[in-house]
Amino acid sequence: MKLKKKTKIFLVILFLILVVVLGFLVYKNFFSNKEVKETKVIASIDDYGYKLKDNKNATYKKMFDELKEILLEKEVDYEKYASKISEMFIYDFYSLEDKAAKNDIGGVDFIHPDALDNFLENAENTYYKYVESNIYGNRTQSLPMVDEVTISKVEPTNYIIGETPVEEAYAVTATWTYTNESFNDYQKSATLYLVRVKKNLYIVELK
Repeated sequence: MKLKKKTKIFLVILFLILVVVLGFLVYKNFFSNKEVKETKVIASIDDYGYKLKDNKNATYKKMFDELKEILLEKEVDYEKYASKISEMFIYDFYSLEDKAAKNDIGGVDFIHPDALDNFLENAENTYYKYVESNIYGNRTQSLPMVDEVTISKVEPTNYIIGETPVEEAYAVTATWTYTNESFNDYQKSATLYLVRVKKNLYIVELK
């Protein structure tokens, strides 16, 4: 009888310990006040709607400054404009290491508004599908980062949206490398098609 009583007491104590441990883990994972850093806009090109956020690295910030110089010229060179945003798109879209989660898609500023929803859905279900969350900065997953982008050709082209020919369009040929050779099997070349809508150029197709 005494043995059974001691066993019950032991089980109660063990149960209480488990409750405390589980409670601590639940609190730590779901209710603790971990800081999630909010991004801020640090520069913009207002006439074109482009914004630069503080979570972009030095390489992308330099590209943004170069784009700004192109767009602030008295007469914008649209071939230079097409080249620069193609470079920026490739660098931002194909770099996953700096993304917070699989829905943090790069390069969206340069996609045609009518194609944006489809672009986001496809990206999240393909290239970004296995990107783990890093909102607390504790991700250990190895992910690719674009190193250098080379634009080898920019030329005017004919492009049709639906059944309507576009007045001004460009085909941009690009290649790129990654900072880590382990990602050399990833995509490293593409042809981008861009169309002009009023002042802005937008990417409408990627091959």
